[in-house]
Amino acid sequence: MISSLRPSSRDAIIQAAFELLASDTGVSLADIATRAGVGRATLHRYFSSRDDLFFALAKAAIHDMDDAVEAACKDCSSHSDALYQSLKALVPLGDRYRFLANDTLEEHPDLQADYERQERETVGLVDAAKGEGLFDQAVPTSWIVQSFEHLLYAAWESVTAQQCTPDQATDLAWRTLTNGLGAPS
Repeated sequence: MISSLRPSSRDAIIQAAFELLASDTGVSLADIATRAGVGRATLHRYFSSRDDLFFALAKAAIHDMDDAVEAACKDCSSHSDALYQSLKALVPLGDRYRFLANDTLEEHPDLQADYERQERETVGLVDAAKGEGLFDQAVPTSWIVQSFEHLLYAAWESVTAQQCTPDQATDLAWRTLTNGLGAPS
């Protein structure tokens, strides 16, 4: 039996939607279908409306991010290392992160709860890393979390623009997060 390397039509539609929505939130379903290499009828067979597609994208984004972070952190010896590994795992998923950050999840309480859980987990990880001495205790955790999120997005954008590799972007984001932008003393 020969296995196909081509993703399923549904998976191709989801990937195409993430790619296109990363640069244009108003992209049409027809454009998504074209990028996915399927017809509009095929897209509508899987997703009857834009809302249905966005719901599936939010579920996929949460799932992909959870899986990536869990796999990256399974053997970490410290919270600080887990925070770094989380960043490294999430940089390639910046399109998913951006989608969740920009999408209105209030209409879907289960998805909103999962998104809020991810935020709480990040706060907990930052607090634990702070307790290990990675961050200055005087810096509010909320500031560190927002910095982490913005640097994640900046790293993903740099990779997307082909300005650096995912590893380079991760290292630059980590260096900025943990050392700031000042010259070494």
